[in-house]
Amino acid sequence: MCKSKRDRGKGYTSGASCIKLILMKNVEAKVNFDTAAFQNCLSNNDLHFILPKWQTPPLPTDGIQLSIDSNNIYPLGMLETNLVFPHPACSVRMEIEILVMDNCTSQNIILTNDSLNIYGIDINNHKDRYFTIGENRRKKNSFSDMPKPISVVSSNKNTYME
Repeated sequence: MCKSKRDRGKGYTSGASCIKLILMKNVEAKVNFDTAAFQNCLSNNDLHFILPKWQTPPLPTDGIQLSIDSNNIYPLGMLETNLVFPHPACSVRMEIEILVMDNCTSQNIILTNDSLNIYGIDINNHKDRYFTIGENRRKKNSFSDMPKPISVVSSNKNTYME
């Protein structure tokens, strides 16, 4: 049997981060690509931090009961927005729905694996975390190679968001 052994007491360091910068309405925002989440979500405080002039109320959501770490969280509504996932290989513009939560403690936008798969982005959780875009499954893109989003918008008119 083949196994890799971590240093004792260092098991928490074996994973890599899936928190990266994206663009939301031309504003940089941190996103957590959560492969286990079933719903895209964002806290109400973070929405107003990322987009302080946001006025449009979220679309109503009735009867949803959610919890994170055994704590109930309260949805305020569904937000329809555009995100740009920048990468030198291919910047991807996504139209997604994000559930705005009243008491969510996450400091990042949480995107589900399903939302990424719709746009051809597949995250592979191996020793060296990587993702693929589109049909080219052999081209492994590293999360650490991602540029600052602002340079993508200024250099690529196709990813500009209204």
